[in-house]
Amino acid sequence: MTPPQALERDWRTPLELLVLGAIWGSSFLFMRIAANPFGPFALVEVRLALGALVLLPFLWRERAHFRAGLWPKLAIIGAINSAIPFLLFAWAAQRSPAAIGAICNAMTVLFAAMVGFLFFGQKIGLRRSLALLVGFIGVVVLATSKAGGLSVGGAVMAGATAALLYGVGVNLVRKHLAGIPPAAAAAATLSCAALLVLPFAATHWPTHAIGAGPWGAAIAIGVVCTGYAFLLYYRLIHRIGPARAATVTYLVPLFGAGFAWLFLNEPVTPAMLAAGALILGSVAVSQRAS
Repeated sequence: MTPPQALERDWRTPLELLVLGAIWGSSFLFMRIAANPFGPFALVEVRLALGALVLLPFLWRERAHFRAGLWPKLAIIGAINSAIPFLLFAWAAQRSPAAIGAICNAMTVLFAAMVGFLFFGQKIGLRRSLALLVGFIGVVVLATSKAGGLSVGGAVMAGATAALLYGVGVNLVRKHLAGIPPAAAAAATLSCAALLVLPFAATHWPTHAIGAGPWGAAIAIGVVCTGYAFLLYYRLIHRIGPARAATVTYLVPLFGAGFAWLFLNEPVTPAMLAAGALILGSVAVSQRAS
């Protein structure tokens, strides 16, 4: 007979993966709503500051882990893993449908494997190498497509670069922040990233009034899609391991494109579907090869 604790875990895990996929997918919808009124710098500053604020209690509780010499590393990781990718996705959100960023985000798993192989001595194998190739073909298909009659190549390159930086960040966290409680590490890196972006946000803060809708979207990105999502993700990693938790990657583009179609009436083109199938298929093969 299955123990009650195992039944509870089995019931919670798929539900929490679904919720996390929906939360991260909705972040691309919220960016589409808020990116133009705020501009990338101001929007990302709000996102980073609110996300860090949600997680600060964990940083305070684990403050003994954070010696003075660790903070320069935290600042670098914060820039690579949060500040710059968030800015790239916000810039892309000004120029392309939400589905574009959500699909590009799925490349993170593949880039993490590639960076680990090239710079951190991790094995990659033939199957994962082929998965990387197929994923890149998907990016090319997406970059050469049009949405609403407009070219989205620049937005695709920005999203793919953000995913590459996420892949670098995953490996840096694994190498330099091992042994530090993840929620506290996330609070520290987000706080550093917020401080790095602050001067740019101050000089690029909008001079016009920002409506309630964009403000609500910006707050949702910071509190829910960054702060709370990190907590949920790390809880899943603790319960089921990083490989299984990373399967949430498959859900993000589906929710991102679905929400944008439902609430913003943004089209899902055949090229988006083809690119999404190539990228998500390659991610699935890459994960199976782990």
